[in-house]
Amino acid sequence: MKISTIILAAGQGTRMHSRRAKVLHTIASVPMLAHVIKATETLDIDQLIVVYGHNGAEVKAAIDDAAICWVHQQEQLGTGHAVQQAMSEIDDNSTVLVLYGDTPLIQGQTLQTLIDKAGDGLALLTTQLDNPEGYGRIIRNNAGAVQSIIEHKDANAEQLEIGEVNTGILAVAANRLRGWLGRLDNNNAQAEYYLTDIVALAVNDRVKVKPLICTDAEEVMGINNRKQQADAERVYQQREVEKQMMAGVTLLKPESVTINGQLSCGMDVVIGQSVIFNGRVSIGDNVTIGPFCVINDSIIGADVQIQSHSVIDNARVGADCCIGPFSRIRPDAELEEKVHVGNFVEIKKSSIASETKINHLSYIGDSVVGSGVNIGAGTITCNYDGANKYQTTIGDNVFVGSDTQLVAPVSIGDGATIAAGSTITKDVEADVLALSRVTQKSVKNWKRPVKK
Repeated sequence: MKISTIILAAGQGTRMHSRRAKVLHTIASVPMLAHVIKATETLDIDQLIVVYGHNGAEVKAAIDDAAICWVHQQEQLGTGHAVQQAMSEIDDNSTVLVLYGDTPLIQGQTLQTLIDKAGDGLALLTTQLDNPEGYGRIIRNNAGAVQSIIEHKDANAEQLEIGEVNTGILAVAANRLRGWLGRLDNNNAQAEYYLTDIVALAVNDRVKVKPLICTDAEEVMGINNRKQQADAERVYQQREVEKQMMAGVTLLKPESVTINGQLSCGMDVVIGQSVIFNGRVSIGDNVTIGPFCVINDSIIGADVQIQSHSVIDNARVGADCCIGPFSRIRPDAELEEKVHVGNFVEIKKSSIASETKINHLSYIGDSVVGSGVNIGAGTITCNYDGANKYQTTIGDNVFVGSDTQLVAPVSIGDGATIAAGSTITKDVEADVLALSRVTQKSVKNWKRPVKK
């Protein structure tokens, strides 16, 4: 049987108090809707439909997936109406899985179980909550069979005491769903067409409603306000750090580490507190990362030490390098093995060959640096003339003295020495000493200016 998935993503989300569509608010820097779509990737679905409405152009632009069939809900008249908009795209021989764009923690395994349970009827995902405020309640008869769902605003005092709630997620035979949707009315407190009313219709038609209780209530958490968004972020991050620890990574303060994306770690990796990973990050064996570092979309080789407060962004760091503290490795930087980059050093769009040291207060940009080079404190490659950028090339075994400016385009030959305090504007030959200093002099009877 075919599986058609409908994700409802048309709501405004007024309680978020935002101009942005609710489903584009993020968990781990990824839109909530994208998390829900990812949960379906493990399912063998034939069709993915997203019903959009509020800020629709923004939603479609943010979720760039050619496999999605987009259906516009011009008027938001309730969840039943939203599903109805998508039914013209669905074959009667399908099982329809209905999801919500604001439940980013849902897991594919749970959805597969729900689909398997549905058969040619209706399977409903429920959960138990200590505080079910705002959720529709599951109404069962004395035998425990599900009879209906009552929305919170329509529930009486006795029904409000029920702890089993509707998550909104369900799987149902398409031909049955189509008939029930045609029989919905909006005679309720919200004057909306509730999808939940199909449960009572199924019972009336003697179609068994098969509940699946999700034991992890956090998995089906819906996001309606900023606090719930923060709660979901906490749960997501807890899941991610637990995965890393179970895979053998040492996290010295796991609750402080943030993983936004895909983090892959080798053996015996140690990560300090308040480290943030964004995008795709690959870390080799025996790497130590100090506290308060940020690593974005980068590859870190084995035996690397990254000391505190360092930033590595879209870069490649070779084996046995030492970075930091307070280093910044910017996009398109490539460090070969055994490179040392020290405190307050910034490297951008440069390749640094093996065993080179740049240990203090320097900027290396748009450069090709050889192996065994020593770059002294305060050295700057002057790569930008205000309009264009130029390259600096430094050969092997070069010694660059402190407080040197290398004005690109310029090339320094192998084995050359640049005297401290020099401004180099012309190419330097191999194995020479280059310096550019004015003769030191003293001015007698000079007085320092004073305030009037």
